[in-house]
Amino acid sequence: MLSKTAKNNILETIGQTPIVRLNQIGQDLNVNFFAKLEFFNPGGSVKDRMAVHMIDRAEEEGRLQPGGTIIEATSGNTGMGLALVGATRGYHCIFVMADKQSEEKRAALRAVGAEVVVCPTNVEPDDPRSYYSVANKLAAETPNSLYTRQYWNPHNPEAHYLTTGPEIWEQCGTELDALVISIGTGGTVSGISKYLKEQNPNIQIIGVDPVGSIYYDLFHSGKMPEAHGYFVEGIGEDFMPDTMDLTSMDDIIQVDDRESFDMAREVIKKEGILCGGSCGSAVKGALKYAARFHDEPKKKNILILLPDGSRPYLSKFLNDDWLASTGLYDETSS
Repeated sequence: MLSKTAKNNILETIGQTPIVRLNQIGQDLNVNFFAKLEFFNPGGSVKDRMAVHMIDRAEEEGRLQPGGTIIEATSGNTGMGLALVGATRGYHCIFVMADKQSEEKRAALRAVGAEVVVCPTNVEPDDPRSYYSVANKLAAETPNSLYTRQYWNPHNPEAHYLTTGPEIWEQCGTELDALVISIGTGGTVSGISKYLKEQNPNIQIIGVDPVGSIYYDLFHSGKMPEAHGYFVEGIGEDFMPDTMDLTSMDDIIQVDDRESFDMAREVIKKEGILCGGSCGSAVKGALKYAARFHDEPKKKNILILLPDGSRPYLSKFLNDDWLASTGLYDETSS
């Protein structure tokens, strides 16, 4: 019986993440909040889904040979998903990260056998020091390597069209009124939205973007703004990735660092959900969105996708001293 019930490897545990009701957050609003806990994936984030899919497609197409090297520019979560694939299938991994990412993420990647290269955060995307440029250079110099290029790889959104979208529809079906997602490469929101809109075009897809990123202004004005730095990790962008389809969203809501971190800590404290900073962004965005429906006769069901967990951020927004050093410390959230 054990041989029949056991998974063949850790990658087979990706997906089928649970949805839980939020019982304390937003109870004064005329909505029902639910959260999809993507940190239940083995690598700790929603990025596991597209990481394994990108490698599956590369293997099928002959672009990655046995014993090869996987290269990616990552804020950490995609790297961990790829590292799990590398560990189970015998690939070496090199991940290029910006120096704003937490040391916990770097240490975890090294623990899985990956090589980590750290680059400065506050440089232009085409600067030779940027993590995109460095990843390109490493890919050109490394024999038998694959740069998965999550920002340009169509198999990123495809993964969510094939798995995450159908999974949400199976779990929620016609009861779902809106989905709120904090946005980064755009792969998650674009793929999920495509599938859900095919099932029910009335489902509202709401993106949440950090202040400093380009998406909010680009969506609402059609003009490319000047990006600037922010502390929340893994979401937002300073250029337009190929994997982002702005038309996949019905609206984009903006949330700043303080709102993101305060809300993440509140969710942890009040709901017992050990979520990351970008989860705080998504929940805060959902609260702002839900405030529009105070006069609705029927409560709407809003699902919030929580992309990762809190453990990679113990030295960041969960650390009072770090928050104080950024000027974002709020004693009410401690």
